Amino acid sequence: MKKRSIIQLALILLVCVLLVSIALTQDKDQDKEKIRVFYAGSLIVPFEEIEREFEKLHPDVDLQMEGHGSIQVIRHVTEIHEGVDVIAVADSSLIPDMMYPDYAESYIEFATNEMVIAYTDDSRYADEITEENWYEILKRPDVKFGFSNPMLDSCGYRTLMVAQLAEIYYENQTIFEDMIGCNFNPPILVNEKNGTYIIVVPAIFEPDTKKVIVRGGSVQLLSLLEYGEIDYAFLYKSVAEQHGLRSVDLPSEIDLGSPEYEDTYEKVVVQLGFQRFSSADIDRIGKSILYGITAPSNAPNKDIATEFVEFVMSEEGQSILHEMNQPTLDYT
Repeated sequence: MKKRSIIQLALILLVCVLLVSIALTQDKDQDKEKIRVFYAGSLIVPFEEIEREFEKLHPDVDLQMEGHGSIQVIRHVTEIHEGVDVIAVADSSLIPDMMYPDYAESYIEFATNEMVIAYTDDSRYADEITEENWYEILKRPDVKFGFSNPMLDSCGYRTLMVAQLAEIYYENQTIFEDMIGCNFNPPILVNEKNGTYIIVVPAIFEPDTKKVIVRGGSVQLLSLLEYGEIDYAFLYKSVAEQHGLRSVDLPSEIDLGSPEYEDTYEKVVVQLGFQRFSSADIDRIGKSILYGITAPSNAPNKDIATEFVEFVMSEEGQSILHEMNQPTLDYT
């Protein structure tokens, strides 16, 4: 009995020590300056490492990181009016188009990317798909594929651009309709005007077949690929590489990753059919992919937000991005 009492007492003391330790940790965390960073979902992997390194340099700072589709990131500031200290998006042009002049005055471009078709070893026709036949594979009745919602995520409207640019590159005017357009109701229409192709996205954007799956952000497609619910996904190359996926590298003329083909990319415009969100009622013009970062004008903690942006742009920050397979811009 005496031995049991000693053991019980030891356990009680151990629990007390743990509770005190937790309380002290919570108090310490509460004393830290909380900085909210909202960023494009494709940056989740590199920004996790950037968060760790920045907090090492600033032990009094608690970075509160959230990943969303790029349009959704900005809407948290412009529509929901949340206090966000830093935003980083996968389409730098969204910042002036959606935030100027009330919510931002400037931004910095800090990374780039390209579009690919991602898949796994278990995807249907994984051993057949190539740069030349990918659109034929995706049209097959037994193949399912996914992409993100263009109303919320830049990877979504870039998927539509890739499909339309493919018609030009492969000289096949049925690719967009056969692969994407026919799977939606209301339909996604494409109008040609003076050599420019205008893709009209309806306000109600939902596939009416089981062939295509749409998610709010492109990274939400990863689990669908992993569990075989879809065979292919339109993703950024960095995301495919970070998650060990196989991918089809698209021709430079359509992958939105080559500035030398900017004139070609600009032949495609996506009109987003927003009704509820006035600041997002904008046309997206085809451009090479550039990421942008800024501290909003109403950032609650402007000084430390500026330091975070500077860290991302620093040699260390750019090195982290590069090591995590996120392509960076060459400022040399």
